[in-house]
Amino acid sequence: MNKHTAIYKTHPTVVTIRGDEAFNAEGNAIPYDQAAVQAYIDAHAYIAKRQTEYPSFIDYLDGVVKEDQAQVQAYIDACNAVKTKYPKG
Repeated sequence: MNKHTAIYKTHPTVVTIRGDEAFNAEGNAIPYDQAAVQAYIDAHAYIAKRQTEYPSFIDYLDGVVKEDQAQVQAYIDACNAVKTKYPKG
């Protein structure tokens, strides 16, 4: 999660960001709450951590195509292990 995404998510009136400055639709600089932005980033940090550790979805599809329920279940178990390791918020 990058800072600009967090600013857009936490401050819906922001339409443009240049550097660390946020602007509304009229082009006026508007302040944003740094603490709220950082809290949003921290609360969503699990997403990036999960993405790097999830197994390839190809393993799942391969198991489905081969009708190999053990392979499908192994994929599901691996995904659930990652979710347990990096819980939401």
